[in-house]
Parts: sequence; C-alpha cells; structure tokens
Amino acid sequence: MSDATTGKNSASNSAMNSLMAYQRDTEALGQIAGRLEWDQETMMPRGAAEQRGEEIGALEGVLHARRTDPRIGDWLEEATPSDEEETAYLRHIRRTYERQTRVPAKLAIELARTTSVAQGRWAEARSANDVAMFLPTLRRVVELRREQAAALADGDGPEALYDALIDDYEEGASAASLGAMFDRMRPRLVALREAVMGADHQPRDLSGHFPADGQMRVARKLASAFGYDWNCGRMDLSVHPFSSGSGTDTRITTRVVEAEPFNCLYAAIHETGHACYEQGVDPDYLLTPLGAGVSMGVHESQSRIYENQLGRSRPFTGWLYDQMTETFGPLSVGDADAFHGAVNRVNSGFIRTEADEVHYNLHIMLRFGLEREMIAGTLAVDDLEEAWNTRFERDFGVKVDQPAHGMLQDVHWSLGLFGYFPTYALGNVYAGCLNRALREEVEGVDEALARGEATHATEWLRENLQRHGGLYTPRDTIRRACGFEPDEGPLLDYLEIKFAEIYKL
Repeated sequence: MSDATTGKNSASNSAMNSLMAYQRDTEALGQIAGRLEWDQETMMPRGAAEQRGEEIGALEGVLHARRTDPRIGDWLEEATPSDEEETAYLRHIRRTYERQTRVPAKLAIELARTTSVAQGRWAEARSANDVAMFLPTLRRVVELRREQAAALADGDGPEALYDALIDDYEEGASAASLGAMFDRMRPRLVALREAVMGADHQPRDLSGHFPADGQMRVARKLASAFGYDWNCGRMDLSVHPFSSGSGTDTRITTRVVEAEPFNCLYAAIHETGHACYEQGVDPDYLLTPLGAGVSMGVHESQSRIYENQLGRSRPFTGWLYDQMTETFGPLSVGDADAFHGAVNRVNSGFIRTEADEVHYNLHIMLRFGLEREMIAGTLAVDDLEEAWNTRFERDFGVKVDQPAHGMLQDVHWSLGLFGYFPTYALGNVYAGCLNRALREEVEGVDEALARGEATHATEWLRENLQRHGGLYTPRDTIRRACGFEPDEGPLLDYLEIKFAEIYKL
C-alpha cells in the first residue's frame, strides 16, 4: 500500500471518528430537548410556559448551530464508510445537514419558541372550548412552518411545501403517494363502515365507574405484558398521550376518564409500542443517528400492531377481561366474548385517539386534507373550524358538538407537526403487513396472548424490525421485516375479516 493510500485512509478514518464524536454530543443535546418537552406535558407548572418557550428556543439555537457547523460538510466529504452501518450513519447525517443548512437559525429558534408556547395556549383553548383563543397562535405557527417548508422544498409545484414537511416524518413519502393510498383505502373502509353500522348484531358498550388508580394499575400490567422495561422507563399522565425519549430513558403517558377505561388502557398499549421500539434498538446505536426509530410511519406500525392486531385480538381481550374483573369487580358486559365486542365496538365518535379501527383512518384522511390545504394556502386558518365541522359531518354522519371534539382535539398543529398525521395511517398499513408476516412465521401467538404474554410477537418484532433502528430506509425496514413490498391490502383484509366476525355480517 502506497504512502498516499495510507494517508487517504487515515484522513478518512479521522474524519469519520471526528464526525461520530461530534454527532454523539448533538444526539445527547437532542435528548435533553426532548426531556424538556416531556416535562412541559407532565410536571411543569402552568405558569412556566413562556419561560419554557425561551429555554427551548435557546436550546434549539444551540442544536441548529451544531447541525449546520461547516465542519460537518468537511467531514462528510472526507469520510469513507467501511461497512453498512457507517454508510447509514453518513446517509442520516448528510440528510440532516443538507436540510438544516437550508433553514435560517433565526427561523428555527422562533419556530421552537413559538410552538412551545402554542402548546400551552392550545391546552387552554381546548379546556375552555374556545377556538378564538387559539387562532392567533395557530396562524403564527402555520406562517412559520410555511416559511420553513419554502426553505426546504425542492421545486415549486403545488405540493412542494407540504412534501417538504412530510419528509420530516417519513422519508420517501409525498402528498401524491399518500393521497393515492387514501383513495384506494376509502371505498373499502366506507363499505365496511356502512355494513357494520347497519348490522343487526351490535355489541354492547362497557359502562360503569372505573377509578383512576385501578385504571393505572391495569395500564401498567398491560405495558409489562408487551415487554416495556420499567428500569429504563416510566408512565405518567398528560392531556394528550405520548411517548418520549429513546435508549435507556424512554417515557410514556396516558390519560384517565373514569367512565371510559379503554381510553387509558389502549393509549397505554399504543405508547408502549412506541417505547418498546426505542428500547428494542440495538444498544450499540445509542446516541448515534441509528439509535432511534427510522420514521414516524414505522414508529406507528409498532404502536398500532401492539394496540390493535395484538391488543384488541380475542385472545388478548380475554385475558384483559379477567384483569378488569379482578380490579373493578363484575362488568356491565357478561362474558369475555361480549367484552371483546365492547373493546372493538364501532361508532362514529368525535375523538381520533379513541376511534375504532374502522373509523380511525377516516379521521386521518380528514386531517390530511385540511392541513394539505392550509400549507398550500387554499384554506385560511380562520376558516379551519367551519371546514373541519363540514367535512366531519360529511364523513362521519354526525355534527361536531363542541370545539374540543373538533379542531381543538389534537395537539399536533400547535406543535407545528404538519405532515405528521398521514404517518398514523401509513403506520396502520405497515402494521397490517407486519401482522400477516408475524402470523405466518410464528406459532403460538394467540395462545400466548390468551395468557397475557405478548412475548412471541414482541420478540419477532424486535428481531426483525426494532433492533435495526435507523439502519435502513423506512419502506425498506418494513419490506425486510415482512418479506414483501408493503401495501394497504393486508390491513383492509384484516379489518374486513375481523369485523365481519364481530358483527356477524
């Protein structure tokens, strides 16, 4: 080997080592920012919102400066990957660097500060059922996100701004591809909804009083059943359930309504799915670009398969029925079969997070259409409530009775998360594919679920998907786990079979 080659290799190794050491500190600071946001939702005094906005804005300034440091460009130019992992490291860092350098630091800081404050103002407006309280803040958030999208967009087509925002959450997806997927899904979902709602057999709802402490005890049992590592996690209460963190510090929240225990319990399972994904990533990837879930669509595939295909299955709800009767005494539904019907009961409810599997994707389609128009500038923020209410009545057949059940129900737009909502439906599609592959490859899944053990399923998911973190692209992550190209067919087949049985169609 020549001296020139040796020198080149040495420079490449030095660049890679410097880049990864620098990235490790950036990842650690990003985790600290996430912990501030977790605290804001769970522990922070209400009066601290304005100060917290300044704190988060200041930290975002530090992170933006680090992510756009010119040395990153130099290291990327010099570094040569030696294996698959280093190739993936460079792919992620290059993508982040190229996107971050397009966004002015002043805009990044203002967006972080504004959305931090907006979160509290949304919560106040939701509590007061007053849209007008929130509109000035939402207008500002939309303005800033459109400005950011313009900086990030490739091209100037009608969907360029929204596509730039989607790319924050699902690399490779676009408004056109997601819209086409929704167009294929809608007819079968609507037909299934009409058949179910018109069926002669209608499962009874669960009624009664379920004290908060009992709900939280059951919620913790559910998280444990799905493999949540309590040594590296915790469960708290928040207005809107969420999961936060990664690696050895992964936190989940749920919420309690004492007359509606499924809100708490299935939110807990859902967020456990997110957290187990983070806990399942190869520990060697901790505080690297590969050390977290690869995209929100893939993330949602984990929360949705835990919550629905596993958590709402007849075997698992049979076990949950026993836990509920042990905790709360006799239930208003007479047996485990009736309880399974209650868990999966279909109704045109207002709230997305409480929606049944038949209606859930229709909720996402509603939000997708509205935010697509807001970012394009064809729907004014001041007209959002009327547009929401009109489309909800058209799609669900009922009128919105109050803003907290309408456009104020979700926290996402206050946080500026435009482009996030469609990943929920994409996660459902991915979960349908994973469920098919899981049941083809693993024996005894239902028998284990009937004992309250999700280990057969979670071990398969951990081995085939979770441990890889960000090693592969989102769609490739699902394809490798399933062994086939993902599409909406397995999800729709699953829904039709399941609800035909429950509703005796």
